[in-house]
This record gives sequence, C-alpha cells and structure tokens, in this order.
Amino acid sequence: MSSNIEGKVVVVTGASSGLGAAVARLLSAQGALVVLGARRMARIQALAEELGGKGKAIAVETDVAQCGQVKNLVDTAVQSFGQIDIIINNAGLMPQSLLESLRIEDWDRMIDVNIKGVLYGIAAALPYMKAQKFGHIINVSSVAGHKVGPGGAVYSATKHAVRALSEGLRQEVKPYNIRTTVISPGAVATELPNSVTDPATAERINKLYAEVAIPADSFARAVAFAISQPEDVDINEIVFRPTLQAY
Repeated sequence: MSSNIEGKVVVVTGASSGLGAAVARLLSAQGALVVLGARRMARIQALAEELGGKGKAIAVETDVAQCGQVKNLVDTAVQSFGQIDIIINNAGLMPQSLLESLRIEDWDRMIDVNIKGVLYGIAAALPYMKAQKFGHIINVSSVAGHKVGPGGAVYSATKHAVRALSEGLRQEVKPYNIRTTVISPGAVATELPNSVTDPATAERINKLYAEVAIPADSFARAVAFAISQPEDVDINEIVFRPTLQAY
C-alpha cells in the first residue's frame, strides 16, 4: 500500500463509469477516501457502497457544467473528511462530427463539460489547496489534445485547452506547494464512444475501440503513479495509448 495514497481525500468527477469509476476503485483499495461526483446518482451511490460506504466513500450528485454543483462537491468533501488532497477533473464527452455537419449543440456541450467543467473543478479546489499549502490537481485530456483528425476538431480543441489550462495552472501554483498533472489517454474501454451522435463518426470510433481499446484500470494506474511520487516530485504530464493504437 502506497503511503502517499493512504488516507488522502480524493474528489473524482465523472465517477459513475469508465475512467472515474476505475480510479476511484484503485485509490480506495490503496487507502484513499473518495468523494464521487456524477449526474447518475444511483450509480455513484452504488459505487460508494461498494467501496465501503460513509467514512470511506461518499456520492454527491454533480453536473460539472454547473459551477455551483462542482463547488458543492468539493465543499462536501472538505466538510466530510476535513480537507481535499486531490481532485481528478475527469468528466468529459466526445460527440465528434465534421464541422460542416454544424452540430452546434454538441460543440456547446463539449465546451461546457470538457473545458468549463475542468475550470469549475479548479475553482472549487484551489482556494482550499492554497490555504492548506498542499494539494494535487489532475486534469484529464486525451491523445486528441495532441493530435487532430477529421471529425475531431472541436473535441480536440477542448482537450488542447485542458492541456493549456494545466500548464498555466502548474506555473501559477508553485508558491502554494500544489502539484499538477494532465493525463492524455488513448483508446480506453469506457462509455465515451456512446456520446458520439454522428452515425458515420460513431461507426469509425466504435470500430477503433473494438480493435484496440485497453481496460480503464490502465488510466487508474497512471493516476496512482502520479499521486504516489514523493511530495517533492511533480509528474506534470502523462500520455498513454494502447500498444496497437497508431493515432
């Protein structure tokens, strides 16, 4: 059991499935106290009970596109466990399509969740971390935050934004002893492809995932690696893909 994970208070957004659920399970198994945020309350309540219930894990209904709800998530973590050590801004969606399809509602949703949701997580956690002079903010980007392909312009733009925000944050929080990490996964087996609304794009992405996707615990292990380093080591960026993934 890692001494740098045991007893840490960890807030996870997008915790109802996929990457969020996987990282909550792994960190809980290593002794962390987890606060689960997601819109699907029944799912995170079930996960909290699986992880040991009150005293070890709690569930807070959270839509990351709503600033007040993200603040409530973090405030609840501090009220319940006394502090916040780590926030994992994981919630995201990927309704990719060609720009010419003009799926403007999908563009708005990606901006609201993938960019604003991360900003709201930072805004909720940073005042506590500044005051206590420690903490770790982990933001989830994507390999699409490094590469752009047809149909992925807006999604890639949001994930490039997460990387830019994370680098700016890294530079700004040095006086407060806060660590920052941005993690960019490739194709990982989650419900993310289900958010694709364009039929042709969905077919292409589902084919890729069926061929190469790796389990969500690959992400969880990357997060645990970053957290488990000594406090004077700041792992700022991790990019990982399935071995078979070219993109």
